[in-house]
Amino acid sequence: MNLSERLNEDMKQAMRDKAKFKLSTIRMVRSTIKNLEIDLKRDLNDNEVLDILSREIKQRKDALQEFEKAGRDDLTSNLKAEIEIISEYLPTQLSEEEIKVLVKQTIQETGASSKADMGKLMSALMPKVKGRADGKVVNQTVQQFLQ
Repeated sequence: MNLSERLNEDMKQAMRDKAKFKLSTIRMVRSTIKNLEIDLKRDLNDNEVLDILSREIKQRKDALQEFEKAGRDDLTSNLKAEIEIISEYLPTQLSEEEIKVLVKQTIQETGASSKADMGKLMSALMPKVKGRADGKVVNQTVQQFLQ
């Protein structure tokens, strides 16, 4: 079962369970996927759906930071719940140690040695961590190694 099918099935289950919040979150994600499918005039594959899910989580995390700065606790709880629901569809996230190991391996593969090589290193590394790590965390880890 691919991710789109899984989202459909979970949406149906949320309807049966009368889980309104989960249902609305899944519908938001599905509408984003559907809009892109309409624009591209084809069904999305799992990698493209993963990109959308990652982008949705990133948007919510950014908004969460802003709401926390503004002291809007009433809005942060909803965003945290949405992040939790969407995260269920992403692959298991890499730990910091796993990211460091991948960064070391990729540095050896690409021969990167300074910050000037960062673009080359990131372009080789990001496909390896796609959907399994936040790009910001990967970028910070790379910067630590290239100092």
